[in-house]
Amino acid sequence: MVDLALKMLLHDKLKFFITVAGVAFAVTLVLVQVGLFLGLLDNATVTIENTHADIWVTSKETPNIDFAHTFSDTFVQRVRSAPGVARADNLIVNFLTISLPSGAQEGVIIYALDNFRDWNLPWNVKDGELNDLKRGRYLFLDDSAVRRYGAFRVNEYREIQQTRLKIIGRTADAKSFTTTPIAFMDFERAQALSAENLHGQTSYILVRIAPGANAKTVKAEIQKRLPYNDVFLRDEWARRSRNYWIVSTGLGLNLFVTVFLGCMVGVVVVAQTLYSSTMEHIKEFGTVKAIGGGNGDIYKLLAEQATISAGVGYVLGVGQAFAMQPLVEKIGLKLMVPDGFLVAVFFGALVMCLGAALISFRKVAGIDPALVFRA
Repeated sequence: MVDLALKMLLHDKLKFFITVAGVAFAVTLVLVQVGLFLGLLDNATVTIENTHADIWVTSKETPNIDFAHTFSDTFVQRVRSAPGVARADNLIVNFLTISLPSGAQEGVIIYALDNFRDWNLPWNVKDGELNDLKRGRYLFLDDSAVRRYGAFRVNEYREIQQTRLKIIGRTADAKSFTTTPIAFMDFERAQALSAENLHGQTSYILVRIAPGANAKTVKAEIQKRLPYNDVFLRDEWARRSRNYWIVSTGLGLNLFVTVFLGCMVGVVVVAQTLYSSTMEHIKEFGTVKAIGGGNGDIYKLLAEQATISAGVGYVLGVGQAFAMQPLVEKIGLKLMVPDGFLVAVFFGALVMCLGAALISFRKVAGIDPALVFRA
């Protein structure tokens, strides 16, 4: 039966190519769209996931990590006195203006701490010593800034808020959802750069719980001490930041529509070509019935054709998607395709093709076996 299915499928190689191309197009579109979506969401929470903080204290109703609001930096003392807290430090995350050598001005997101190493922030240092940030008007700049700011080197100077700062180090992989480059500097330096907004203020309090302490219990205790702030476990804060971009920007709806259209195109192409192939081989299906085959055998044959098309199209689609990864990286985006999602897309492509085969099955199910004996 497999041989018959394959021979019928390959009888017209052009139609088989069109079928496979339709599946490959749908697979590529789904992988690329969802991969870019996952890459953007990873940027939205990459600093949360890599920072060694079990609990985040934010201002009330802060929507995501980039759009922080400020509160008094003295609140950290209340947090440090809470049972189960091993360490707590202030973190500033704020948008400022950076002046480039060309005379242009761009936005920059600053992350400011007293001690970066204790919090694994930044987590991928390419050049420089983080402890030196406390020694003067210094900053670290992430390599992703090259796309927006142009090339830069360690020991060059940039102006932030009309203050001249020296670049003493480079980091990698620290990206924001908005693609605004990230810079790292000392906490007091950040407060001085924007004294009108940040003097005596902080954006977040990072909390590490003591060994053996219950995170939810510690969270509840901090919430009692800071009733006008929000307190999140790390996973809760990451989920809130992701959900903001999915809902507020319509990103989730856009993804659903794109994936749906891609699947519809695949179904239409596969259904049309399988149906056309079925009509060309109607007598062969009649022969199957004439020698005792039933509708189950007919659908098995069509299902095998659909499975072959799904398998070949899937392999081509995955190859195309991975071939696009270097191109996507060149424009500053990430294409993330988890192994579990690859498996899900394979079964999705298989279901799509089997569903399309149902259209042909309805036509051949009522074939009269005597058809094979007619001229």
